[in-house]
Amino acid sequence: MTYLLDTHTLIWFFENDPRLPPITRTQIETTPTIFISIVSLWEIAIKANIGKLALSFPFNTIEPNLITAGITQLPITFKDIEIYLSLPLHHRDPFDRILIAQAINYSLTLISQDVQMDAYSIQRLWN
Repeated sequence: MTYLLDTHTLIWFFENDPRLPPITRTQIETTPTIFISIVSLWEIAIKANIGKLALSFPFNTIEPNLITAGITQLPITFKDIEIYLSLPLHHRDPFDRILIAQAINYSLTLISQDVQMDAYSIQRLWN
C-alpha cells in the first residue's frame, strides 16, 4: 500500500505527538512508499507565517527530515487540479481538497484523522 500524509499527520509524526496513533506511526515508519504533498508544506509555511501554527522544530528542518524518513514530496499536477475541480464540496478546505484529488489521482491511501474525507471515494487510514 502507498500512503499520502495529511498535513497534521506529518507534523504529529515529526513532533512525536501522542495524537498520532501508535499503529499509524508504525505504518508510516515501515511502509516503503510514503508521500507528502507540496500543498501540505505550503500549508505549514502559510499557517506558521501568520501565527496559526507553532512548530516545535524549525521549518527549514522539514526537508532533511523528510529525506531521513524516506518521505517523498509529491508535486501538484494539472490532472490533480482537474480532479479538484470535479470534487463535490463535501469538504471546503482547499488544502484538504487537493490532498483528496491527489489520493484519487494516484490511488493513494490518505493518512488523516479527518472523517470528512470519508465523503469521497478514497481510502483513509487512522487507527
